Amino acid sequence: MKRQTILCGLALLVFFFVAIPVQSSANTPGDRERCPVCGMFVAKYPQWLATLTTENNKVFYFDGVKDMMAYFFSPGEFGATTGQTISKVEVKDYYSQKWIDGKTAWYVVGSDVLGPMGHELIPFGSEAAAQNFLKDHHGTEIVLFATITSERITSMRQGHRMKMMKKK
Repeated sequence: MKRQTILCGLALLVFFFVAIPVQSSANTPGDRERCPVCGMFVAKYPQWLATLTTENNKVFYFDGVKDMMAYFFSPGEFGATTGQTISKVEVKDYYSQKWIDGKTAWYVVGSDVLGPMGHELIPFGSEAAAQNFLKDHHGTEIVLFATITSERITSMRQGHRMKMMKKK
């Protein structure tokens, strides 16, 4: 009888571990994980996290979409080895805080909401949510991943590049 009880208990334990969904550890940076673009500790800003994953499953964490895009456009500038192919882009929907595919997200530009590094591309899983945010937070436009350019990102980052240079 005791053996049956133990086996039932183990079976239930295995069931709960299999049945309960666990958020991917790839989306959970360690406390010492730094953004490869600005050097900030990314775990301090969970609501702004963005990730790029290479085809060999190396995950890069960023403290916002803007820095993620800077890396996406110029990985060599931030220490990446040549030939890395990005297989996955993930961002957090601003309202739900759920991970979404960054390549299909809608991004609001020019709002009054600032990220850890100032003006930010604010991601949403739907166009309707992006439209609501744009109206509520005085955004200037909504863009898709495919329309974001290196020039736009450089322009958005210009302010804190100058601030960082002054500190030296």
